[in-house]
Amino acid sequence: MNYIDSLREGENVTEIYYCKNKTVAQGKTGKTYYSVTLQDKTATIDGKIWDLTNAIEHFETGDYIQISGQVTSFNNNLQLTIRRVRKAAENEYDPSEYMPYTPYNIDSMYSQLLEMIESINNTYLKQLLHSFFVDDQDFIKQFKYSSAAKSLHHSFIGGLLQHSLFVAKISDYYASIYKSINRDLLVTAAICHDIGKVREFSKFPENDYTYEGNVIGHIIIGAMMIEENASKIEGFPEDLKTNLVHCILAHHGKLEFGSPKKPMLIEAIALSYADDTDAKLEAFTEALKTAPEGERFLGKHFMFETNIFKTE
Repeated sequence: MNYIDSLREGENVTEIYYCKNKTVAQGKTGKTYYSVTLQDKTATIDGKIWDLTNAIEHFETGDYIQISGQVTSFNNNLQLTIRRVRKAAENEYDPSEYMPYTPYNIDSMYSQLLEMIESINNTYLKQLLHSFFVDDQDFIKQFKYSSAAKSLHHSFIGGLLQHSLFVAKISDYYASIYKSINRDLLVTAAICHDIGKVREFSKFPENDYTYEGNVIGHIIIGAMMIEENASKIEGFPEDLKTNLVHCILAHHGKLEFGSPKKPMLIEAIALSYADDTDAKLEAFTEALKTAPEGERFLGKHFMFETNIFKTE
């Protein structure tokens, strides 16, 4: 298969890709053309269909299409100039080749997450974690295969699980060296900090904001989920629940970053740094994967507000 991340300028391509988006547009002369975003598991690429001839069969967003065209360059980004299109039959493609996946084994990561849950000593927090990650099979399936973002970082199948596990591991390390941190509270908050994303984003291949995700957002959704499940656990201490919900509400660190509250507890501060660390390092890692062969300066990255550089 001609994976998108291996395409090079000037190359002629005939391949089946997933059409993530199709837009009908008009050029300066009034001529109609199609602008498409094509995707496989390695990357996405913009495509243009300038000539709507009989060689362009009908297709829509969400279809798997076989395209023939040439790789060109526009504004220093690769683009496909497409000459032929037909809709692919179901037996011609494997959907797993077209959706981005975590590079780690999902079941192995989930086992590690369960081990961290079993390491929690506080009986109420452990019961709460079990209510999501052991007892709720629908939630578990969504959590294991959800994305953690639409595009910024971990925007792939298994991304939410990977991000949550890594944030929990970073948080566990913080608690091991800063004895003023309540480890049970911090690790529980880390594991749960993004659970609202199972309702904020739709499933792949769409991976877009749901109505609930748009109007409420994962931070508030997650806090609501914690409140609901904790209320079903007899005797759950009110202060403990409040502190956990605060960590969820404050995990973006600043109001301008979407947090309804700024961190007021040491566990909330630690969680916000752990979350930010994993998000930024994953974004940098993903940028490195797109680096052209032989290039070390990768250009200005909006998240880091500086030119980024690839070490040896």
